[in-house]
Amino acid sequence: MVKCKSTFKWLDEVIPEGMFVPSSTLISGSGGTGKPLVEFAFVADWLKAGGSLIGIPLQYPSGELVRTVMKKLYNIELNHYRGKIAYIQFDPSVNGYERIKDDTLKANMVNPETWDKTIEKAENMLEKTDIGTMVFGSALNLLLFSKTYKISMLKKLKEVIQKDKSKTYVFAVSTSALADEIKVLENAADNLMFTRMEKPMKLFFKIVRMKGVKFTSEEIEVPIPEVMLKEISKIAEITRKTRIPVIMKI
Repeated sequence: MVKCKSTFKWLDEVIPEGMFVPSSTLISGSGGTGKPLVEFAFVADWLKAGGSLIGIPLQYPSGELVRTVMKKLYNIELNHYRGKIAYIQFDPSVNGYERIKDDTLKANMVNPETWDKTIEKAENMLEKTDIGTMVFGSALNLLLFSKTYKISMLKKLKEVIQKDKSKTYVFAVSTSALADEIKVLENAADNLMFTRMEKPMKLFFKIVRMKGVKFTSEEIEVPIPEVMLKEISKIAEITRKTRIPVIMKI
């Protein structure tokens, strides 16, 4: 096992040794508390360390928004990492998955069987790296709104977070709904972190658990501009209103 250290001062101060690789990290908190923005710091560090990425940005309609946020927030130009990033665009109307771009798959990730097949396909699209592959995903709680697949999807996510050490996972989940189900995932993760928002628009971050490394459990303020926090909060609200009713019918 190796460690991936952070290049960001605020994150390095609370995890000076970095995080073990492979491992699973869950960033939890109520809706609209900037979880993906913290998650993207881990994504940026992973790319700088030479790793490959599979992105499942359920909170965003396309990988383009991920690219925009990463550029504005962490000055990372994702287009410079072609061959090392594959996106999975969530579409609950798709049967299975399909490739829509060189670096993008469209898939109905609500179905656990589709999850496995899509992740495998995405990983085959990537260059092999010494540090391996990180799978990152935001708003994974959306997958648990399906009446048909809720129980099996929760089991799948728990299994991935708790047992799969073939890759490193960093996920963000909202506790605004399905709190009991999210608690299952929180308990399964190697590393557990929480975010909260304070008025007017201040993002706070706290680490509760880290696997095998020292960490600071004090809550810290994440230095992210208010305009970015508002932008992400707006996208999250739109996603909740449009995606959840569709997923609940599956």
